Amino acid sequence: MAGPGTPTFDQLRIFLAIVDTGSFAAAGRKLNRAVSVISYGIANLETQLGLTLFEREGTRKPKLTVAGRAVLAEVRAVSHGIDGLRATVKGLLEGLEAEVDLAIDVMLPPERVGRVLRTFAVEFPTVQLRLHVEALGAITAMVLDRKAAIGISGPLAAGIEGVECISAGSVPMVPVAAPDHPLGRMERIAPGAGRDYTQLVLTDRSRFTEGQDYSVLSPKTWRLADLGAKHALLREGIGWGNMPLPLIEPDLVAGTLVRLVMPDHPGGIYRFAGVWRRDTPPGPAASWLLDQFVRIGRNDVEENGLGDV
Repeated sequence: MAGPGTPTFDQLRIFLAIVDTGSFAAAGRKLNRAVSVISYGIANLETQLGLTLFEREGTRKPKLTVAGRAVLAEVRAVSHGIDGLRATVKGLLEGLEAEVDLAIDVMLPPERVGRVLRTFAVEFPTVQLRLHVEALGAITAMVLDRKAAIGISGPLAAGIEGVECISAGSVPMVPVAAPDHPLGRMERIAPGAGRDYTQLVLTDRSRFTEGQDYSVLSPKTWRLADLGAKHALLREGIGWGNMPLPLIEPDLVAGTLVRLVMPDHPGGIYRFAGVWRRDTPPGPAASWLLDQFVRIGRNDVEENGLGDV
């Protein structure tokens, strides 16, 4: 038995027009075709597929057969694919990127990232996004190595040759521990007390921060490359450490973590910057992403008494 033939996209358009408008005549008006052309196109499509798609006898309006209903979903998928192809090509012709690699600092509040990317998906439906979540100097390294078109980095991007920066808000970093940790049980923490206990420290292996410490007080450290793991270990009472306040606010409310009032280590302001290579300005979609993070970052409120990290 011979297999089905390959229908043309025009035949599929005619089929969908009939389904959507409810009649051959209305489909003709929608496509600016004579009814005879519509009938001829459907007849050819049915011949190509070897199926009867519409019941024409005993009804004023064409009604899909069982086979026609089965084919409809596939035809719509093809039509949507063609529409997507046309939109992508149109964007490319107008200078829109086919894809954007975005690297963001792990300290960036997840709600902010979600809000920006949700809108991005609506504004740029044809642009593919690759999201990289990194720590410390790794964001700038990815941008310089052309692994990311743009980045939302921490303060470590400033002053690096070949990188342009724009302020993109900030987040307070505060020392915390589990309520059953020795520091968490202290009503008053003496200066230097943090040095007696293991401090959990976020680290990375980029060439800009390898071997460097930031806001490290204790000589006893556990070093982790994952903020989620650090968060989990803090809640287990394994050590104390600095965390972005928006991330651990639910823990402070629930009592699974407590904020440590350390006279010699109150925390600090972790500033974000949008970064891109000076010799490779971001395209329209990447520029939109940068603008959104910068705009939202202007509303960040800094805590009094905290200096920069």
